[in-house]
Amino acid sequence: MTIRTTMEADEASLAGAVAIRIRDMLIAGEFEPGQKLSEHRVAADFAVSRNTLREAFRFLTSQRLLSYIPNRGVFVTVPDEAAIIDIYRVRAVIQRGAVEAASRGHPAFARMRALVEEGRELGARRDWQKVGTNNMEFHRAMVGLCDSPRLSASFDLVLAELRLAFGQLKDTAHLHEPYIDLNHTLLRALETGDRPASVTALDAYLRQSERGVLGALQHRKAAEPVKSPSTPA
Repeated sequence: MTIRTTMEADEASLAGAVAIRIRDMLIAGEFEPGQKLSEHRVAADFAVSRNTLREAFRFLTSQRLLSYIPNRGVFVTVPDEAAIIDIYRVRAVIQRGAVEAASRGHPAFARMRALVEEGRELGARRDWQKVGTNNMEFHRAMVGLCDSPRLSASFDLVLAELRLAFGQLKDTAHLHEPYIDLNHTLLRALETGDRPASVTALDAYLRQSERGVLGALQHRKAAEPVKSPSTPA
């Protein structure tokens, strides 16, 4: 392998690591939907070259987490209703797989229990943005029941898109509080090993969540239409 090839491989590896960090920041709600990303500022924050950052941006654009608009720059994606419906379709497929794969004593259960308790503490403090992040981590841990790095990686993309859907809404008790107890109910069903009950609980959970997000988004749009990044200023 030549020095040039080695350098190119290292840069590609670094760009991939940067893309993962940005994706995790999206899941944590650290970027706003529609936000323009300053290439200079983000490269400085990550201490990488602009070429490396551009490669990370291209990767995230291919995954629909960022959007490139010619002559304007790179923006965080704003999922619409159709995207949200598809996100929940994918969630149902992957998370039902987690139900089927669940085995008693799996390490993911300990992580899920800890997140349920953390969610209750955050709810008591009424820190709804962190409750939202906690909820994402709970479902991330649930998919860990599959013991599949590929499924977990795919689900991380789904969570990032979902957080961008939530990011269009105000973090409130109405949006997040019900799922603190619902996470506990879902966990109990999984821990009993009753798969039909677990599937029923999961389906009800996802149906309620999808309707809540779509309803809140439609209400917001009716009150104050949200412009797409592609809309001329």
